[in-house]
Amino acid sequence: MHSFLRWLAAGLATACMATAAWSQAFPAKPVTLMVPYPAGGVSDVIARTLNTTLAKHLGQPVIVENLGGASGGIAAQKVLNSPADGYMIFQGSPNELILAPMANAAIKYKPEDFRLVQMITLNPLVMFARKDFPADTPAQFLAYAKQAAADKKPVTYASVGPGSMYHLLGEHLSKITGIEMTHVPYKGGAPALQDMMSGQVDIFLSVYNKSMVQMVEEGKLKAPAALSSERQESFKQAQPLNDLPALKGFVFDTWAGFFVHKDTPEAVVQTLHKALSEVANDAAIRSALEAQAMIVPRPQPLTAMAKVYADNTARYRAIAKAINLQPQ
Repeated sequence: MHSFLRWLAAGLATACMATAAWSQAFPAKPVTLMVPYPAGGVSDVIARTLNTTLAKHLGQPVIVENLGGASGGIAAQKVLNSPADGYMIFQGSPNELILAPMANAAIKYKPEDFRLVQMITLNPLVMFARKDFPADTPAQFLAYAKQAAADKKPVTYASVGPGSMYHLLGEHLSKITGIEMTHVPYKGGAPALQDMMSGQVDIFLSVYNKSMVQMVEEGKLKAPAALSSERQESFKQAQPLNDLPALKGFVFDTWAGFFVHKDTPEAVVQTLHKALSEVANDAAIRSALEAQAMIVPRPQPLTAMAKVYADNTARYRAIAKAINLQPQ
């Protein structure tokens, strides 16, 4: 019995020493920040705004890697296929980790395979449209979309891939209005935006940055509607869909955060949480992201992050069920 207790005590001591060693040793080499879309989109802007500051807090370089495709699923799977050691951080949102697995049969991971370490931005959503789209308000959009569907030329809407948040919201809008629209998936926001600017697709329900606001102001794009409950401070020209009785409650936004494999050692998660929290509190980072028309929330403890992630998972699973979203 005494020998067993000595063995158990030795085992616990070894585990504690290993945890302490993880904490002290991490990171001992460069860290990869995985962005699940091509360079040039909103996600990429966030990553390249803060990677240098994050590197200072971690004491190692932070390398941004862009890998688009499958609504972010290819990049997310690469993170899961890598060792659960904290050296590969996934910069993502409900779009890639909650929605993509529900819509893409090729994606085998679950939201619960990841752990949210810290949020970095809250992102309002706006309906963008090609510059010659014949609608400037939510009411005009509904009228035009209804007539286009009747003429067998449905409005086309872009997304960053099947099962993405923008796909889900497009389908949800189509369902509650009873107006047929055609989904056009892309590998990221940047190529979707490029095609909309060239008139290849009609609308794009999306987050935005300052450059997209400027494109609207310069007449390169339109913004006929917002998905917020009221007009947004940084995008006052976009009237909310929520103003229309038929679309009351059609209110959505999204957020970006940093995730790791769920099996990442707790000491490593704590180290990353501390560094990412310092980044989120950094005045220069906050100013740079706010200048891009993003909202930067104050950092929250890991327990709060777990609740946010669980609540979002439940909400979007309910919407997917309501529109009968099926894996393809």
